[in-house]
Amino acid sequence: MSERIPVKVISPVKVHKPDSSQHDNHYTPRSRIYVRAVSGTLENFRRFFGLIFLSVFAILPWIQYDGHQAILLDIGSQRFNIFGLTLWPQDLTLLAWIFIVAAFALFFITTFAGRVWCGFMCPQTTWTFIYIWFEELIEGSRHQRIKLDERAMNFDKFWRKALKHLSWVAVALLTSLLFVGYFTPIDQLFIEFFTFSSSAWTVGFVLFFTFCTYGNAGWMREIMCTHICPYARFQSAMFDKDTFTVAYDATRGEQRGPRSRKTTREANQEKGLGDCIDCNLCVQVCPTGIDIRNGLQYECINCGACVDACNGVMEKMNYPKGLISFTSETELAGGTTKIIRPKLVGYALVLVLMSGLLVFEIMTRVPLEVDIIRDRNSLYRETNDGLIENVYTLKILNKSQQKQTYLISIVGLEGAKFIGENTVVVDGGEVLTWPISLAIDPYKIEQDVTEFEVKVEVINDPLIDVKVQEPSNFLYPDN
Repeated sequence: MSERIPVKVISPVKVHKPDSSQHDNHYTPRSRIYVRAVSGTLENFRRFFGLIFLSVFAILPWIQYDGHQAILLDIGSQRFNIFGLTLWPQDLTLLAWIFIVAAFALFFITTFAGRVWCGFMCPQTTWTFIYIWFEELIEGSRHQRIKLDERAMNFDKFWRKALKHLSWVAVALLTSLLFVGYFTPIDQLFIEFFTFSSSAWTVGFVLFFTFCTYGNAGWMREIMCTHICPYARFQSAMFDKDTFTVAYDATRGEQRGPRSRKTTREANQEKGLGDCIDCNLCVQVCPTGIDIRNGLQYECINCGACVDACNGVMEKMNYPKGLISFTSETELAGGTTKIIRPKLVGYALVLVLMSGLLVFEIMTRVPLEVDIIRDRNSLYRETNDGLIENVYTLKILNKSQQKQTYLISIVGLEGAKFIGENTVVVDGGEVLTWPISLAIDPYKIEQDVTEFEVKVEVINDPLIDVKVQEPSNFLYPDN
């Protein structure tokens, strides 16, 4: 303990405060991003993918299956119809498995190809590009939109802005109606909404989601991706050196600088110039407004717009394409990307396992639920025939979508007499409350509490083997 801990003297850090006289103190919460139109292979692929996504989203709620809406998430009735499958609150574990599988599928894709979900399938990205398309159609190109916003308000600017926002609201309203149509019968929804006969709740939800779509895709745009969406924050934890992401090849591109198209590539290289001509098109086409040449950034959504823009410039300059491309850190360093690696294999194995468990859960799911409740008003009563009677309330939930006929029987209570009808019919998705009474000769009762089971099974279709046994007790304390 006699040794002294060495102490290093550090000079205090000088804090440089900004000179307010040299800066504009006006706070701007967001600088407007004017996205430039781009064409290319990835852009065409993204549009194709977006068209498929939009088509599925718009068509699914209109599909009919077995006489009802194929997908109807009826929260009020607490049941989700998904084609031939009906999910109830009791099937919460099944929904949990679905979310788990979706999460690990996202982890697997992110580890392999980065944020391609954000760039090609995310609704926020899809609707943002739809709104940008309306901007270009009504207000013109990127340069024309900038000039339009700099102009004072006149009739030309007014009608263009009004038409643009009217188009945005129309798309948002249609989107909202389609979305709400997943939770309420969509054919009635459209008729009632446009005839002003919808309920206040329906109108409220439609207007709320209209406002959200209009605000997110029209005004917030990249703010949703960079500041609100949590995926942008934790997606980097799934990246490794072999993950394919949109990246700039600095070794090939630097030193960047403008040059004449007439000058050969070799001549420019002798001058110390790389292949990047510093045209800034990669920045202008980026929906989040970043410069991919600054390296990997969490704002990048891997949409590939900068790849198409740069490839177009390289083609005009007669340079090889791929200065900006989907590549990995390993390839940029001169190595070979490892497709099969422990992290990716691990996600794949877990995804396959979880998918298998989900399929097993669906295949072994019994579309019948039975609950038996004793009459609490009396423990038992003695009939005129001298029998001991217990009264119960039987609840039968038909979790299928077809009408079923069930047979009710008693197991484990020898000599019991079933009083009443033991055959019931329950519609698909309905709950039947059915009173039953059991009577037995007191001389056959050997204990105060006798355990037994109520068996309910389907009898209308010999091909369906569905049965449920629910335990209960028969009471006779005076035994």
